[in-house]
Amino acid sequence: MSASADTNFDLLAPGRRRNWIRLRTMILLRWFAIAGQLAAIVVAQRLYDLQLELGLCFLAVGVSVVGNLVAMFIFPETKRLSEQENFMMVVFDVFQLAFLLFLTGGLHNPFSLLLLAPVTVSAAVLSRRSTVLLNVTAFVFISLMAFLHVPLQTDDGLTLELPRVFIFGQWVAITIALVFISVYARRITTEMNTMSDALIATQMALARAQKLNDLGGVV
Repeated sequence: MSASADTNFDLLAPGRRRNWIRLRTMILLRWFAIAGQLAAIVVAQRLYDLQLELGLCFLAVGVSVVGNLVAMFIFPETKRLSEQENFMMVVFDVFQLAFLLFLTGGLHNPFSLLLLAPVTVSAAVLSRRSTVLLNVTAFVFISLMAFLHVPLQTDDGLTLELPRVFIFGQWVAITIALVFISVYARRITTEMNTMSDALIATQMALARAQKLNDLGGVV
């Protein structure tokens, strides 16, 4: 009885809980991201006549498609991602999205806020060290894109740029959001896990008491 209880509590440890994310979940989230990226590229090019580096943009999206297909055919959908595997997948998404934003105006692109999404996932399921590394990586990309990016231009040669004060405000807002959302998501997840552990411990104690009562009745 004691060994079984220890095993159950071990499965609830933070290190084990980080292995609860299934590969299927990450693949599904990436498919949604791919669909959104393709839709944004097509709308920007067809509806607003923006001159984009379509070859490089589709290459960036294609890398994600290939990564998803490889993961689907090599690994089972029920595979649980380890801490390192989960971290590498999220880092890949940050790199891919940052490269796509670099090709489409950097911080002048309103979709630059989407860099917050991978960081939120990291804060909710990964360790503090992985979350900090991902935050630093996203911050570096955001800072670089404020100065280095391919400008957005229309067919008429008009360059779409925001005033520098707005770009600075965008940079500050995203930086603050990176920290705030990470702390908030991590705090909420920790409290939810604590309450879940307490509920499971109570259920285990009640089950053990019931077994003892049943055993006493048999004796």
